[in-house]
This record gives sequence, structure tokens and C-alpha cells, in this order.
Amino acid sequence: MPDAILLVDDEPSVLSALTRALRSERYEVHAELSGELALERMRSQPFKVVISDERMARMQGSEFLAIVRRNYPGTVRILLTGHASLEAAMRAVNEGGVYKFLVKPWDDTALKQTVREAIAKHDVEQEAWRIFSMLQQQQSNLDGLEDLYPGISHVERAPDGRLMMPEMSDAELDSLLWQCEQIVHGFSEQSDAAGQMQELLINRMAGKV
Repeated sequence: MPDAILLVDDEPSVLSALTRALRSERYEVHAELSGELALERMRSQPFKVVISDERMARMQGSEFLAIVRRNYPGTVRILLTGHASLEAAMRAVNEGGVYKFLVKPWDDTALKQTVREAIAKHDVEQEAWRIFSMLQQQQSNLDGLEDLYPGISHVERAPDGRLMMPEMSDAELDSLLWQCEQIVHGFSEQSDAAGQMQELLINRMAGKV
């Protein structure tokens, strides 16, 4: 998934300034002039980060971001606000699930750093969910083996140390070995993914992402 960012403000000049500030970051930047138009775009394209102004002519930014939170919970939400609405922005952060807020006029360096951190947050969370789903699948596979071969997941040993396996035919044994190979392959992929997520977390903490 590309590093796609959606900017939302009813002032074209603000959208242009935000776009210019992020141009050097190699993001895929899109802009919309209202929350309604932004939601329409989000129905057809995924975004990692959304930055919305609070004060807009129709739908307020905090209202728009609350809808984004409900419909696209994986999208990281940032609120842009003026000093006059700082209290509302703090409420949005604490109660509305907004990741961070930026005060206008913003500092370009702070804006870029906030977006980098938001992208990293998105990627780490998505990788964590992917690994969690993989773990669930592996557990489901193991449960399936237990259903087919009762007792197979409970290892017992004979007095001489040999593993005691349930009695089964050659065909059942071949089937079991094949299924075990698939599970082991899955665990290998899972281990690789866990290593990638650990690297992401380390880089994020070091400020590299």
C-alpha cells in the first residue's frame, strides 16, 4: 500500500501550503475541500493518514474524523486547528481518537515529523494485525489436526523416551505429515513477519521512520 495521505480543508490556499510542505517527502498526497468530498474519495481509495482542518463551512473537522474513525479505523487521524479552537482540538484528541493535532500556522518541520510518525504508526499496527491473523490461522490449523487425529497435539513419551503417537494407517500418516509441513511453513512466514515488525518498532523508536 502506498504512503497515501488525504488533506481536507475548505481553503484552497491551506491545501496548497500543506501539499508544498509535504512535496519533498515522496508521499502520495490528495486534497479535498470538504469532509463530504473526502469521505466520497475514501470509499474508493485507502489512505494511511488523514489531516483535516477543524473549522470548515459545513462538516467540522472533528465530526469528519469521527466518521473516519468509525468507517476506516486503520487510518491515522490528525486535526489541524487555529488557536481559537485549541480546546476543541484537545477534546478531539482525548475523546475522538485523533492521533495528534497541529496548530495553525504550523511549522513545516513539525508537520513532516508528525506525518512520518503517523505513517509508522499505521504500518506497525497493520503488521501487528497481520501477524495476529496468522497466529489465529495457525491455531485453527492445529485445532483441525486435533479434530482429525484426536490426541495428536498432546505429546506423550514412552518410558524409554520415544514419542507415543496415535495408531494410524499409512494414508493417514502421509496426510498428517503433509498438513504438518503446511503448518511449519506458516510458522516460518509468521517468524519472518514478526522480525519485520520488530525492526519497524525499533526504527520507529529511533526516529528512522
